[in-house]
Amino acid sequence: MAFQLFGIKKYWHKRIVRAGRNTLYPYRENPPDLTVSSEDIVFLDFGPIFEDWEADLGWTYVLGNDPVKIKLRDDIEKAWDLGKAYFESKPDITSSEPFNYMCEVAKEHGWEFGGPHAGHLIGEFPHEKIQGEDIINYIHPDNHKPMRDPDQKGNPRDWILEVHFVDREREIGGFVEKLLTVD
Repeated sequence: MAFQLFGIKKYWHKRIVRAGRNTLYPYRENPPDLTVSSEDIVFLDFGPIFEDWEADLGWTYVLGNDPVKIKLRDDIEKAWDLGKAYFESKPDITSSEPFNYMCEVAKEHGWEFGGPHAGHLIGEFPHEKIQGEDIINYIHPDNHKPMRDPDQKGNPRDWILEVHFVDREREIGGFVEKLLTVD
């Protein structure tokens, strides 16, 4: 379907569809398959390639009317907007700052931040081979490099902001990611 609608032939990372308790897991994990129920929370994470440029999209959906799951879905969307505003408000922001901020926002909304990082660089395919898996390529608590610094070739860098909030007791999580560095 993605090929017919958008001409997408390949993805730069595995395609993820997670439901129920599997929504607690961050990207690198590979939990066992679950069947989606009529009252479930589900998130999708896709990394399509458009004309040799990577995209990365993540969304959460709630099936049914569970108010806690709906709040989680709504809170991660609000948190992403807060994260973008935070990024835009700080010209010299380092990658550790939005990570720490997202953890605070999660707590303020009654959740736990669920991932080891809050985003990553994105670029021309294959950016991971070009830039590597170095921590400086992630919105990570140990990355103190300014996010607006150019890459090794002097080009601007583009960032994806990821929000992954979880409630381990209820065994639910929500995830959203979008391009951060677009005006």
